[in-house]
Amino acid sequence: METVSLLKGNEAIAHAAIRCGADGYFGYPITPQSEILETLEAEKPWETTGMVVLQAESEVAAINMVYGGACTGKRVMTSSSSPGISLKMEGISYCAGSDLPCLIVNVMRGGPGLGTIQPSQADYFQTVKGGGHGDYRMITLAPSSVQEMADFVSLGFDLAFKYLNPAMILTDGMIGQLMEKVVLPPFVRRKTDDEIVVEHPWATTGKTSDRARNVITSLELDPSLMEKNNLRFQAKYQQIEEHEVRYETFLCDDADYLLVAFGSSARICQKAIVNARAEGLKAGLFRPITLWPFPSKAIAGYAEKVKGMLSVELNAGQMVEDVRLSVNGKVKVAHFGRLGGIVFTPDEIVNALKEKLT
Repeated sequence: METVSLLKGNEAIAHAAIRCGADGYFGYPITPQSEILETLEAEKPWETTGMVVLQAESEVAAINMVYGGACTGKRVMTSSSSPGISLKMEGISYCAGSDLPCLIVNVMRGGPGLGTIQPSQADYFQTVKGGGHGDYRMITLAPSSVQEMADFVSLGFDLAFKYLNPAMILTDGMIGQLMEKVVLPPFVRRKTDDEIVVEHPWATTGKTSDRARNVITSLELDPSLMEKNNLRFQAKYQQIEEHEVRYETFLCDDADYLLVAFGSSARICQKAIVNARAEGLKAGLFRPITLWPFPSKAIAGYAEKVKGMLSVELNAGQMVEDVRLSVNGKVKVAHFGRLGGIVFTPDEIVNALKEKLT
């Protein structure tokens, strides 16, 4: 049955993972996402659902454990924060290159380097442009509430298995530490090994009596075959772009100016829009929920309707590049952000809107 709880965003992810039938979590502690691992260990799901929870010796070890678990057709996941995700990038590329479904959570903090433990949205480029090597894409969901932190665990797994591709929940330290009421999903039974064999015939389950053995790898030494493999990836990514775009709008129907923001920035923008309208500025919010695939066509549709767009991000300007590509020069697009873990206020956003676009 559904359960209503008061949880941090990080805790919501852990509880949702147990309830959605996850088979395994492999991670390593790092602020500000450590509560995911801590909550899983406290809940001891190996005693109830059979879910494996393991603190690896490093982030590199954790993502390679995910690779191994995904090869068997299991619903496996990991989580970390910015510099930890950087360490996982080679393994993520290996998962993408091997058509392996898995879920990765990044609770972003400020950088570069070790940076700060405060919230940031500066991993946008790393995530949606492919922080690892090769021409690959990662399905990316950006929650803006604790409820969505819980909801996107199941959605992330579903999309990962639908397209045999890594999926990431890209959030930040603010939402990870934020405490809100959340409705947790009912428990879903984990798949048995026999069910996995039927549902995922590509998996390396160890059962080969009635079929040839499966080999999962991202290595291909023949350039012509490797090109063919890459073209297959690109066709898959095109299918995802055509069918999995998600976004949300707020007061956009009569807006003269559009604020484009994701995650915690979008929450602050809602208050900024209310304040702006009180001053006679008709502003609306466009919130991408999937950062990849990016809702380019939907944003482009507003280029003929508004006087300007302001990309509001906790970084030096990253998503703004995709917004500009979407509108193709038809309307002015500016950026406003804060750096180093400093979070802007609604009034700062309104002032930036006035200065940059009016």
